[in-house]
Amino acid sequence: MKAISIKPGTTSMQIVERTEPQITHDDEVKVKIIRVGICGTDREEAAGGRSLAPKGSSDLVLGHEMFGQVVQTGKSVRRVKPKDYVVLTVRRGCGKCLPCNMNRSDMCLTGDYRERGIWGMDGYQTEYIVDNEQYAVRVPSELESIAVLTEPTSVAEKAIDEAVRLQSSRLPDAGATPGWLFGKNCLVAGLGPIGLLAAVALKLRGAQVFGLDIVDEGSARPMWLKTIGGTYVDGRKIPAQKIAENIVPMDVVFDATGVAPVEFSLLDALALNGVYVLTGVPGGDRALQIDGADLIRRLVLKNQVMVGSVNAARDHFQMGVDDLMHAKLIWGNHLDKLITNRHPFNDGIRAFQHHEDDEIKAVVEWA
Repeated sequence: MKAISIKPGTTSMQIVERTEPQITHDDEVKVKIIRVGICGTDREEAAGGRSLAPKGSSDLVLGHEMFGQVVQTGKSVRRVKPKDYVVLTVRRGCGKCLPCNMNRSDMCLTGDYRERGIWGMDGYQTEYIVDNEQYAVRVPSELESIAVLTEPTSVAEKAIDEAVRLQSSRLPDAGATPGWLFGKNCLVAGLGPIGLLAAVALKLRGAQVFGLDIVDEGSARPMWLKTIGGTYVDGRKIPAQKIAENIVPMDVVFDATGVAPVEFSLLDALALNGVYVLTGVPGGDRALQIDGADLIRRLVLKNQVMVGSVNAARDHFQMGVDDLMHAKLIWGNHLDKLITNRHPFNDGIRAFQHHEDDEIKAVVEWA
């Protein structure tokens, strides 16, 4: 079978032949890959950035945002059956710590986890995959066209869930208010796929959503946000540190920029008792000067929370599927417009190496 692989630490990508995997355990499922998304992490790997081949291998099959269809199951599998559409999670636990043994490898304590298509484990840019059923989440057929968005949605779901749990545990009125996010002012910074999907999840929970980026208001991402009821903020006209005084202080800030100076500036947008969750990972190692004393004073005196969130557990993937289904009922085919670039697998390498100006989400079509 075909697969797209890279030699970690280099820019050497190729389409390779791999042996088609077979079920060897009763709790495994075999999945035919339909399409796989491409994100910033994939392109960082393709540029020679952080990645690790499986033990004993010199190359790594890329891809962690997958969607496929079950073709075979082991005899003990109960979650899914042949012909079901599924998505598979990304991270695999270390097998040593309690979170990983609870299928919460997103909170691994040892750092010895593996990640499909990223770190020590082949990914999904291939024709077939075999995995354990505990990592499979069934997808309704109605989501066939957008289910590949489940993985980036799961990242947003986890971050939002953590923010809400923190607020519910520490604010006196939160526990008595169903749906704490309802009516809250929420700022999403960085309107890539994760940012826009975070905006979807927040709108579904009744929040007032503002989206910050530095692109023209009439371009694809701001227009997409406006269609679901969000308000666009052009960071070139209203920078992050001026949002609170020019618009409104934000009860929740969701960062998906991965730009360190912006991420620290966003603290200025946060309201009293607010929660700020970061999902964007800055690249490079350039030093950044900040006023540490002012930062700590602000967090303490304004009773604010700043928390990082990475990866997602199976339950967050299920939340993502549920919210995508809810969103499709409300906004119909508007969600399909997030997938702007589709490439056949034999053109997949070019898709990793080039980012079109109007691209929101690019995918590689395998079936």
